[in-house]
Amino acid sequence: MIKMRKITRYSIDKSEKNVYSVWKGGYIMLIRFNVSNFLSFENRPEGGSEEFSMIAGKVRNKKEHIYEDGKIKLLKFAAVYGANAAGKSNLVKAMDFMRRVILYGLPDGHTEKYCKTNPDNEKKPSYFEMEILLDGKYYAYGFEVILSQSEFISEWLVELHADNTEKILFTRDIVNSSYELGGELAEKGLKEKLDGYAGDVQNDGTALLLLIMNQNKKTLYENFKSAKILKNVFGWIRDSLDINYPNQPISDYSYLSHTDKLNEVYRIISAFGTGITGFEVREISFAEVFQGMSSDLKKKIMGRINKLIEVSHLKTTIMLLRTPSNLFIIEISEENGIECKTVEFCHGKKSISFNLEEESDGTVRMLDLIEILLSNEPKTYVIDELDRCLHPSLTYKFVKSFLQLAAKRNVQLIVTTHESRLMDFDLLRRDEIWFVNKRENGTSDIYSLEEYNTRFDQKVDKAYLDGRYGGVPIFNTVFPVC
Repeated sequence: MIKMRKITRYSIDKSEKNVYSVWKGGYIMLIRFNVSNFLSFENRPEGGSEEFSMIAGKVRNKKEHIYEDGKIKLLKFAAVYGANAAGKSNLVKAMDFMRRVILYGLPDGHTEKYCKTNPDNEKKPSYFEMEILLDGKYYAYGFEVILSQSEFISEWLVELHADNTEKILFTRDIVNSSYELGGELAEKGLKEKLDGYAGDVQNDGTALLLLIMNQNKKTLYENFKSAKILKNVFGWIRDSLDINYPNQPISDYSYLSHTDKLNEVYRIISAFGTGITGFEVREISFAEVFQGMSSDLKKKIMGRINKLIEVSHLKTTIMLLRTPSNLFIIEISEENGIECKTVEFCHGKKSISFNLEEESDGTVRMLDLIEILLSNEPKTYVIDELDRCLHPSLTYKFVKSFLQLAAKRNVQLIVTTHESRLMDFDLLRRDEIWFVNKRENGTSDIYSLEEYNTRFDQKVDKAYLDGRYGGVPIFNTVFPVC
């Protein structure tokens, strides 16, 4: 086999019991992400891929920040620091690239995404792997691809065990036109079905088996329950891995359509000092929704509305639409047709209301982030530049609020940030702080503060800004001072 994945290492302490709430459907979380030969990430000097891990370290305090099941302890939060151009955003891009490839295939421009610090990398494989927790079991899914040639060369899905063993569910060695099925996927009847699908693409370097197995396979999953791991892994990547960039809204404000949550929304917004004292929902005409929109955007929105109309005879359907200037609630039903409303925000007296465009950038950012605090869905949120447009004290308060709520929820939050105030051992554990630093050859190095074994009385934010942990800009003297 060409693939080069490592045996998983878990921290096991069977003497401790899980004292935290378990989500009714079973916890689903990111365990670890590995990447090499992508953007600024190359193989590590000692060998192997760059690794970002949500596995908890040896820190003993703040146990409410972790999920543990007697076999593994996972963090619910991680902050990634680094200088501009060090590569911290590339970590987010690498996760997003893997997600997009799995869901849709290789995207436009992928042939230039290999690590260009070494010309030899153009013909070398790029490596992507995610380890995830799904309902009490641990899995690793990954693939290798030569990006410049648009060719996948290997793919695998394995079940991981806490004793450092693993069970192959499927592997593909595309270069040698071979594949292997194991575990529940090798059960009689199902294996014969999967042999057909895997055999069709055993030497096809343009397709991932995981994607193929999630295209029009409803009957297969109805007839073979043991095949559902293929559906569940794909579903986690599609529905529970939520990746966000600074130039896109995190939320569509769908939480405003849930009347049972409005009191909590009011409480959170008030606590964060936005000045918003309430919301007003105003009825508008359908034509008003499209005022000032480009023809392309109108066409896209009408396409979404037409799809909703097709199913509205079954139930009332609500569509939340956010534009740069407004929030709209579009309600479609057989009885009332299409009804449109806009959401405005109240400040001070109830008679004074403002639309989204009139709110400050910081308030809009906070309204985006509230969805994460309200979410009861099992998700791993990844946010590039969490602190964009936020006052440092608001960033701190948001992370503090998330950690308090996450203690009882099936949710993870991974952020990149420059906000050094989060480096506070009263707020975070040592293993929740990560750095991305640029090596002399231009490649990026990922590592945790846990590697430094910092004492709990260390002023870690000052040490970071002084350059002790790397990940801060190195300024050269351009104009000497006389």
